[in-house]
Amino acid sequence: MKKALIAVALASVTALALSACGSGGSDTASTTGAAGGPLNIGNFADVTSWDPSLADVGFAGPYLSAVYDPLIAVDGAGTPVPALATSWKVSDDYKKVTLDLRTGVTFSDGEKFDAAAAVKSLEYLKQGARSGEAYRSVEKFVAVDDKTVEIDLKERDDTLLYFMGIGRSYMMAPKAIAAGTLAKKPVGSGPYTLDSTSVAGSEYHFTKVKKHWDAKEFPFDPLAVYPIQDATARDNAMLSGQINVNYADDTALKQAKENGWNVAAKVSGWVGLQFTDRAGTKFKPLGDERVRQALNYAFDGASILKSVGSGAGKVSNQVFPAGLPGNVESLNSLYAYNVSKAKSLLAEAGYADGFELHMPMSQVFQVWQPVVDQTFKQLGITVTWDDMQYMDYQKNAPTYPMFVAFLSMDANPVATVQRMINLPQWYNPTPEIDQFPDVQAAVQKVLTAAPSAQAAQIEALNTLVTQKAWFSVWYQANNSYTSTSNIQVTPVVGMMFPTLRQIAAK
Repeated sequence: MKKALIAVALASVTALALSACGSGGSDTASTTGAAGGPLNIGNFADVTSWDPSLADVGFAGPYLSAVYDPLIAVDGAGTPVPALATSWKVSDDYKKVTLDLRTGVTFSDGEKFDAAAAVKSLEYLKQGARSGEAYRSVEKFVAVDDKTVEIDLKERDDTLLYFMGIGRSYMMAPKAIAAGTLAKKPVGSGPYTLDSTSVAGSEYHFTKVKKHWDAKEFPFDPLAVYPIQDATARDNAMLSGQINVNYADDTALKQAKENGWNVAAKVSGWVGLQFTDRAGTKFKPLGDERVRQALNYAFDGASILKSVGSGAGKVSNQVFPAGLPGNVESLNSLYAYNVSKAKSLLAEAGYADGFELHMPMSQVFQVWQPVVDQTFKQLGITVTWDDMQYMDYQKNAPTYPMFVAFLSMDANPVATVQRMINLPQWYNPTPEIDQFPDVQAAVQKVLTAAPSAQAAQIEALNTLVTQKAWFSVWYQANNSYTSTSNIQVTPVVGMMFPTLRQIAAK
């Protein structure tokens, strides 16, 4: 899924953005009659598309949630909550989800939102190049009556509601879908509409919808979103009062402390080495568990987090987010930094003198390159870096046995199981779990367990793959946001930038 790519490129770029600390910032207060006053967001990335089937949900939250309503949203913990779907029921065999829909809602073009419109959007999303992942298990959508939609599944799918909630259930006007114009002109039922004064790639202004069905959740007026990739420019915009919510780097966090602004942070992605050939099919050393374990012991995650990540994150050697279901705190001591242990394991595996390999490198990952060079040198490993432009990294990196990665994480633990372990992704095109019967069996136990027993099965799987050194995770990095004192941001693991539902007036 492209969202993971966004985490790789953009979060790492943000981590690199160093700027001088300023002072004298303004604390933008309410200047209108609206309960929340103005909301001016400094986002890292531009909207990828106004078409929800094509949009990347990573940084698209503020943009898409302004103009579209979802069937299902998520709360701060990433738990699905009602939106246009007021409630839902999952059948006893987990293969049917029945949604009850809100009535009295219209799209900005005047069309009525009902079950038929919902099915039209859902079918469109299922075919989407990016949105389709959410609906891979869906057999069909059925409009039972005007306010009821049935989702029939080919197999149980515990990620469906979560994916719908993080940005894959935005409802679009049927006529706009048919016209094929959504990429440039969004037509939804959201709390705002895109204003004609917007300048693509520079600034987006939104007009508040009168009598929106959920107006209390969207108190801000006016609303603007500014895509500002350069951290220094974004920090200066916060100081000058142009924006009052900032996707924060280290300098922005210092500015917040000096100005009494709010800070919100939560882990967003893991940093380390992604292995793509754990069976050793193309690169024999990685097929030995002891080699992979050695590459866990050899990296000092705490030092890397402090020196490269500015301490903004959690030291961890697992891919399940810290503090969320599936994460096993005791595993974080499994690979305590120990170069001697790493060398011993390599020797046991027959690589006392190390080995040679090629790895890809791109500018956005160069901040971690010296760490890898130094660590590999201690182990006798010789790496040849193949330099490439970042846009080629996604295509080429998975063809190497391992590569430096910053991959986004999910709040839903089953989504982590599917994306990180079980199903092909751009960063893991051949999971090869069939080469590891114990892992394959553990995955199946997760996917078939009763809800009351699933957490224990997920923790067991996490323990197994961590012991087998499925990855070499150095730390989990934060996404941070600063906001003026009258605004509170709630980060959500799984979203690089939260939706407007997670930005509230204090």
